[in-house]
Amino acid sequence: MSLANSTNPFLALNYEPALETLGNDYFDQVVAAEFPAHILRFRNDALLPLLKLDPQTVTNEHFIEAFGKFQGRDPLLALRYHGYQFGQYNPYLGDGRGFLYGQVRGTDGELYDFGTKGSGTTPYSRSADGRLTLKGGVREVLAAEALHQMGVRTSRCFSLIETGEALWRGDEPSPTRSSVMIRFSRSHIRFGTFERLYYIERPDLIQKLLDHVIEYYYPTVWGQADQYSLFYAELVKRVAELTAQWMAAGFCHGVLNTDNMSITGESFDYGPYAFIPSYDPLFTAAYFDYYRRYCYGRQPSVCKLNLELLQEPLQAVISPEDMEVSLSMFDEHYYIEYSKLMLKKLGFSSLPVAEGEELLQTTIQLLQETQVGYHDFFSKLTHYFSSQWREDANFILNEIDSLPWNSSSELLESWRNLYHKYLNKLPPSETANVAKLQQSNPKIALLRPVIESVWEPITQEDNWQPFYDLLGQITRSNNII
Repeated sequence: MSLANSTNPFLALNYEPALETLGNDYFDQVVAAEFPAHILRFRNDALLPLLKLDPQTVTNEHFIEAFGKFQGRDPLLALRYHGYQFGQYNPYLGDGRGFLYGQVRGTDGELYDFGTKGSGTTPYSRSADGRLTLKGGVREVLAAEALHQMGVRTSRCFSLIETGEALWRGDEPSPTRSSVMIRFSRSHIRFGTFERLYYIERPDLIQKLLDHVIEYYYPTVWGQADQYSLFYAELVKRVAELTAQWMAAGFCHGVLNTDNMSITGESFDYGPYAFIPSYDPLFTAAYFDYYRRYCYGRQPSVCKLNLELLQEPLQAVISPEDMEVSLSMFDEHYYIEYSKLMLKKLGFSSLPVAEGEELLQTTIQLLQETQVGYHDFFSKLTHYFSSQWREDANFILNEIDSLPWNSSSELLESWRNLYHKYLNKLPPSETANVAKLQQSNPKIALLRPVIESVWEPITQEDNWQPFYDLLGQITRSNNII
């Protein structure tokens, strides 16, 4: 099919061969799987205007042709990469069930990737089938959209198509349904992409790839004399801020291997993720993470470690001393962003540093000692907020008998008095209010039972309405984590 003559708007987009022009030292050309069925289960119409496309003129069949049957696009590129997985280096990785479908320029001037998941085997599939379970696709759609609405810098799902195959997974007694997903992200390039080049001893390819990354994704430093050091400093800042965004949202990624870290500092690849039910630093999303390596509370230190591991390949181009200086700023970048986001969740645009830290630490202590629902606490803070709270600290959350306060009455009183004090330090026009709180806090938490509640009707009755209703809540307003 000729792209120029295609009536499919996705095939008529102006694809840029940005990564392709690097040459095939970085990827392998692959062929997409052919599926027995194509049922469009999700299309992200909110992203279409970014591509100058009108959702009213884009049909479901257009999605299926482009992103289920993969008509009219060539080449399809499976990227090569390695990575540290649970602390051990693995040289047998790469895109094993996906490929780069194409790269397009958005109306914002940024370059975006269409990347597949579940599109068939590649040279890196090993013994796997290259497929994606339908439940895995549903979970990623929900995670990406929810995180996006919470202001997390994340990839998003562009489409999800059920493909009609029966997949056997693990110890499951019966097969599960299959799907293919399109991920819309800033880049397909991972920390592990550079780690592979170091492993095969190709510093020339490291510099070539790094130049590409800076030119396309760090344009403010591109062309400067110290562009390489500036790039790494900016990457450290982006990753620190991203980690803070996860932590404030109560999100546990689950598998922070270096092959799951984007070189643009963007969050992606949502497998065994989970949102924390209550504030527990040891909460672990992946059932196979037996030693809690990637538990909720260790995410900042793990991301910092991954940045340190990345220094090994990057030292072919960047001064190790410069990278160490930049990495030493990680904790500061992280804490500034985390404090800002958490204070917003409490209804404050800002507070002096010492006061903000005192309120934040007391709040975390309250959350941890009472084991009140993390999301429930902020939701109720939003729902019950009243101007009376400025008058008397005893009014603060005094309506609530469903929260486990009894065992921590002194701590609750201390927190109330502190919150009351800082409310009254603000001018009335700047006092925490419902509008501010609603910008940062959900009404519904995307906890595991919520996901199961929309998955069960799909499996039992092929009823997708609860899934669409939940997506509607996510996209209509910022009321869900």
